[in-house]
Amino acid sequence: MSESIQNATFEQIGEIIRQHESFVILSHVRPDGDAIGSQLALGFALKAAGKKVRLINEDGLPENLAFLRGSYKIETPPAEPIDAEIAIALDTATKPRLGEKSLHAASNAKIWLNIDHHISNPRYGDLNLIDDISPATGQIIYELLLALHLPIPDETRDAIYVAVSTDTGSFQYPSTTARTYEMAADLIRRGLDVGEINSSTYDNHPFRRLELLRALLNTLERSADGLIAHWSLTEDVRTDLKLRPEDSEGLIDTIRSIEGVRVAAFFEELFDGKIRVSMRSKDIRFNVCQIAAEFGGGGHALAAGIRMTGPIEEAREKVLAAIQRAIVAHG
Repeated sequence: MSESIQNATFEQIGEIIRQHESFVILSHVRPDGDAIGSQLALGFALKAAGKKVRLINEDGLPENLAFLRGSYKIETPPAEPIDAEIAIALDTATKPRLGEKSLHAASNAKIWLNIDHHISNPRYGDLNLIDDISPATGQIIYELLLALHLPIPDETRDAIYVAVSTDTGSFQYPSTTARTYEMAADLIRRGLDVGEINSSTYDNHPFRRLELLRALLNTLERSADGLIAHWSLTEDVRTDLKLRPEDSEGLIDTIRSIEGVRVAAFFEELFDGKIRVSMRSKDIRFNVCQIAAEFGGGGHALAAGIRMTGPIEEAREKVLAAIQRAIVAHG
């Protein structure tokens, strides 16, 4: 297809699924629970419907999500392009965030579907299903499967729950709706063991994650007015603690929870010299997606990220100044 459809319907996507047999499903680099969960959810639903499916991620399966049923199906990109008619990008705000190797692996696809919930998504697919009100891509997948009467096997059921739970702070963030809780109730009725899956998701961290938290706390700073909290992770600490990318997932919520803090920022030095910045806001007046956009990043109003050039000290100074300007302008 040559012309992008701005707002695809479930039925339009269903027609693509019905007309084709082979699919490659991708998600963003450094995948989180929503990325991997959405891939597994849609992938196993399509497999149960008789389709041929490959699940690709540039960085592979994070260790902390290996408990998910069917997670062994997540693979790193093969050297040669995959023989798949349809490529489906999930939870990925911009196409380059899929990774060069993943893009090469999916390069034979005739049609690209783009399913996401990031407001900054530029609709890079041939068909796009972008719902920036949805709390997680996993919830969009759930609604899609119901609308198209596609199977929801056990792997899909569990993956949807983890996708949505992890992207809503365990159903705490403002984006969580009554429909989100209704979805969770339906998944439990379908056999989800909510106690076991929550324990595997939130109560099974490696010791090095606690060592990381200790190191981050030693770098914690607050602005003079107490509205901004931030901490930093250097490449030296990452190497010393033998960290994996997923070890820092969700830790920013620790400083986001500080009384009086409105915006939290996490500065992370990457091996290639780039700086990864994660931001969280507790106040819709301080839209961190708009702040991230100043530096080529994006995301959501209350959660956004940037990849920018270093060194980390300069990146931190620039981003904190932008956050402060936003607070002064809207505070």
